Amino acid sequence: MRFFCARCCNFGSEMPAVQVLLLACLVWDVGARTAQLRKANDRSGRCQYTFSVASPNESSCPEQSQAMSVIHNLQKDSSTQRLDLEATKARLSSLESLLHHQLTLDRAARPQETQEGLQRELGTLRRERDQLETQTRELETAYSNLLRDKSVLEEEKKRLRQENENLARRLESSSQEVARLRRGQCPQIRDTARDVPPGSREVSTWNLDTLAFQELKSELTEVPASRILKESPSGHLRSREGDNGCGELVWVGEPLTLRTAETITGKYGVWMRDPKPAYPYTQETTWRIDTVGTDVRQVFEYDLISQFMQGYPSKVHILPRALESTGAVVYSGSLYFQGAESRTVVRYELNTETVKAEKEIPGAGYHGQFPYSWGGYTDIDLAVDESGLWVIYSTNEAKGAIVLSKLNPENLELEQTWETNIRKQSVANAFIICGTLYTVSSYSSADAAVNFAYDTGTGISKTLTIPFKNRYKYSSMIDYNPLEKKLFAWDNLNMVTYDIKLSKM
Repeated sequence: MRFFCARCCNFGSEMPAVQVLLLACLVWDVGARTAQLRKANDRSGRCQYTFSVASPNESSCPEQSQAMSVIHNLQKDSSTQRLDLEATKARLSSLESLLHHQLTLDRAARPQETQEGLQRELGTLRRERDQLETQTRELETAYSNLLRDKSVLEEEKKRLRQENENLARRLESSSQEVARLRRGQCPQIRDTARDVPPGSREVSTWNLDTLAFQELKSELTEVPASRILKESPSGHLRSREGDNGCGELVWVGEPLTLRTAETITGKYGVWMRDPKPAYPYTQETTWRIDTVGTDVRQVFEYDLISQFMQGYPSKVHILPRALESTGAVVYSGSLYFQGAESRTVVRYELNTETVKAEKEIPGAGYHGQFPYSWGGYTDIDLAVDESGLWVIYSTNEAKGAIVLSKLNPENLELEQTWETNIRKQSVANAFIICGTLYTVSSYSSADAAVNFAYDTGTGISKTLTIPFKNRYKYSSMIDYNPLEKKLFAWDNLNMVTYDIKLSKM
C-alpha cells in the first residue's frame, strides 16, 4: 500500500510502541523515502507517538478507513509473529531439557568407571612416591655410611702413617746401635801365625757369651739380568729409573682391563699414575676422574693398585673449579687439567689441595672448536713423556692442525711450540713418547691403528700402520706413562693398559 499524500498519524499510549515501529518499517518498505517518528507528551501528559511519511506519488490522503485497515493488518501480523516466537521459545526449552537429561544420563552411566580409573592412577602414583622415598632414604643412609667409612679410613691412614714414621725412626736408631755394637765386639786382627807353635791352634778372641754377637755370612748368588729390572705394580717389567729407554714406537700390545666403571658417569673419563711421584705419593698411587657431566670436580685417589681395582678410594678431592674433557694428567705431585669452558690450564697440587698456577693457552680452541674425532670437548689434551709436560691443541691460525707446546710444570709458561700438518679432528686421540707425537686413527673401530708420528726433534711427520685394539669400541682417553712404559686408556667404561715396544734410538 502506498500513501498518496503527506500525512501525520498520531497514536496514543493505547497503541504499543512495537506496533508503531512495525508500522513505520512497513511503510518504509513499501516505498517511502522520507519518514519521521516523534515521541512527546500531549497537553494532558500522556505519551504520544507521531509518525510522518511523505507519499512519493499521491497528492492527497486516502480515507481514514483505509489507514485503519492497514493498522489492523499490522496488528494481526504482529500477533502471528508473537505466536510464532512463543512456539519457537517452547521448542528451544524442550530441546534444552532433553539435552540436560541426556547429559545427566551420560554422567550417571560413567562415574563408576571414571572413579575406578582415577583410584588406580592415584594408587600407582602413591606407590611410586613411596618407592622414591625409600630409595632416597637408602641413598642417604649409604652416603652417610660412606662418609663415616671415609673418616675412619682417613684416621686409620694417619695412624698407619705415623706408625710407619715411628718404625722408620726406630729402625734407623737400631741400625746405628747395631753398628756401634759390631765395632765394639770385633777383635783386632793381628798376624800370629809365627807365634803359634806347630800342632797347636789359636784360640778365638770372639766373645761368644755376649747376646750382641752375630754371625755374619756372605753369599754369592747368580741372578739373571732380567731380575735387575724393577717390576711394575701390575707385575710387568719396568725400566730402571734414570734410564729413559727412548726410541720409536714399533708395537702396541693387547689391552689389559684393570677396572670397569659402575655407572654411566664413567662412560668416558681419565685415569693416571704419576711418572714422577712426590711425597706422600708413590708409584702405585692412582687417580681417576669420571668426566660425564656438566660440573666435573671429583677426583678419586687410591693409595694402592689393589684399592683401585676393587673400587675403594682412599680419598676424594673436590676441585675448586670444574674441569673439562679427558685431557688431565698427574705429574710431580700435581694434577694438570683444562678449566671448563675455557682455554685455561690449571695446576692443582694434590697434597695441599690448592691451585698453584693457571695459564691461558694463547689462541687455543676450546669447548668443541677443535676436538678429537670422538668429540667430548677434547680441544686441549695434556700429556707427559720422558722430558716433561706437554699440551696438545689447535688454533684458528693453524686451521685445525695439531699444535704442540712444551710447558713449564711450575708456572705453566710455554717454553716451545711446534705446528704439525696433522688435522686434529681427523684423529681419535694422541699421546707423546720421547718427544714424538703419535695419533690413533679411530676411537670406535676394534682394529684401529697408530697412524701418524711427528718428531719434534726434526719437525718431520710420517704415516704409520701400527695395530691398535679398541676392545670396547669407545676409547675416549689414551696417555703414555714414561715410568711404566705403558699406554693408559679409557675405553667405554673400562680402564685398560697397553704394553708397548720402542726401537733403540
